[in-house]
Amino acid sequence: MRDGQATAQAAAQMTAQAATHAAPEQVWQSVGEPGRPEVLQLRAHALGDGLTLITATDETAAHHTELVRRDFIANVSHELKSPVTALGLLAEAVTEAADSADTVRDFAERMRRETSRLGTLITELIALSALQNGTLDEPDLVAVDDVVADGADRPAIAASAKNIVIHVDNTTGAVVLGDRSLLTTALGNLVENAVNYSEPGSTVNVSSTLRRGHVHIAVSDRGIGIAPKDQQRIFERFFRADPARSRATGGTGLGLAIVKHIATNHGGSIQVFSREGIGSTFTLRLPLARPTPPPPPEDR
Repeated sequence: MRDGQATAQAAAQMTAQAATHAAPEQVWQSVGEPGRPEVLQLRAHALGDGLTLITATDETAAHHTELVRRDFIANVSHELKSPVTALGLLAEAVTEAADSADTVRDFAERMRRETSRLGTLITELIALSALQNGTLDEPDLVAVDDVVADGADRPAIAASAKNIVIHVDNTTGAVVLGDRSLLTTALGNLVENAVNYSEPGSTVNVSSTLRRGHVHIAVSDRGIGIAPKDQQRIFERFFRADPARSRATGGTGLGLAIVKHIATNHGGSIQVFSREGIGSTFTLRLPLARPTPPPPPEDR
């Protein structure tokens, strides 16, 4: 510990305080890795006969959890406040523009978009909360080809509006153990992201391959790419590599976090390879379901 000497001095001071029945507890924070403090809590208890019990508890994990909780609440509050504020302002504008049908229609459409954004945020928050326990309620055998087809079809309207082709190839016949709805959501989020960050008239490719007991589902685009400094953070809740573009496309900053939780809950992983100005490839890796052994022959 970098400041162990100072910690020892704090312990000595608490020992003296405990002996005189002064404040017996003190929290000492030492600096560990940059940006990740190590929190050590010291407690002193007078036992009598000149003896004092000093206990030390590592509170680093609890401290980090509390910081994550506060950050999450702050982000949720901010994300909820924006559309709610916008809806209030638009409602006032509609009232003032009641004599102009065209203006009212314009404001009504903007209200619809803000309402849709708010609904998406709430839906994704509920989904993320349900995924936190890290388990699947009733896993079943799922055909990967069906998941790929359904997930790739989800952003079809948005892709058509931008003249983007979603190309699916390499059917594998792979089967995994899991939740089909969740897996479709994960793949749909990846394809939707690819469409949102791709230029009009480009192609999004979805492919599947089998490797060492796993199926790899790759979603590739020729979009703007992701800066190296952002690639380790894009799976964090509410993180946006390009906040302006994300808001323009209605993104909540939760889509990739949901993908990561779904992959983890299925015993898999999600990886990204990206180059700025060239595009990105997100690969969902899932373990194949073990074949069910045939039943033993009946005795005759």
